Amino acid sequence: MSAFLEIEGLTAHYGDFKALFGVDLTLDQGQTLAIIGANGAGKTTLMRAITGIARVTGGSIRLAGRDIARLPAPDILTAGIAMVPEGRRLFPSLTVEENLQIGAHARKGSGFWTLERIYTLFPILRERRTQPGTALSGGQQQMVAIGRALMSNPTVLLCDELSLGLAPVVIREIYAAFPTIRQSGTAIVVVEQDIGQALKVADHVHCMMEGRITLSGRPQDLSRAAIHDAYFGVNHA
Repeated sequence: MSAFLEIEGLTAHYGDFKALFGVDLTLDQGQTLAIIGANGAGKTTLMRAITGIARVTGGSIRLAGRDIARLPAPDILTAGIAMVPEGRRLFPSLTVEENLQIGAHARKGSGFWTLERIYTLFPILRERRTQPGTALSGGQQQMVAIGRALMSNPTVLLCDELSLGLAPVVIREIYAAFPTIRQSGTAIVVVEQDIGQALKVADHVHCMMEGRITLSGRPQDLSRAAIHDAYFGVNHA
């Protein structure tokens, strides 16, 4: 049985610069996959390639058996892959609720995620729904960004650096929403520099360095030493 999201031999370029080198990964429905690595490892490029923003120059990205690697970004969103981008990128002229509703424009028919369910997931957003999205705290803005992506009712949710710049208590609150998201049938790919947080939430972990996967496995099967070596490119040979 093939995985729901299956990436094989993926290469991607920014202009003439090759940023990904033969990346392979798989994700089943309802799973959480963590991508870890230092700055410049290729994590964000991988997210951009999956969503059609970075130019895919080789390999395949199959979603439910369909190769979407070279589709335009709007078509990939409609197909069921939504991203929470690094930095959140909310619309400053729109309220919290209007920012959330933007995500519903890619929706095909009805789905699990509605405004009411987003407000149940993140109750503070109901209280702040009429305020400008960018007037909220960093953590609350991250909740809006997650909610906006969920409003498209994706089958795969990509989260790029959710914890960046946030206090630990806020990070825990955001990640506490993951079980509910997974129970809705949505699989999650989370890019994290925080190794500890990634290991807590993931079913499977990939470590990247210089555009390549350097280590893969289940968190319980990977030693701290092996993760450290893959993260920093240590070779004991």
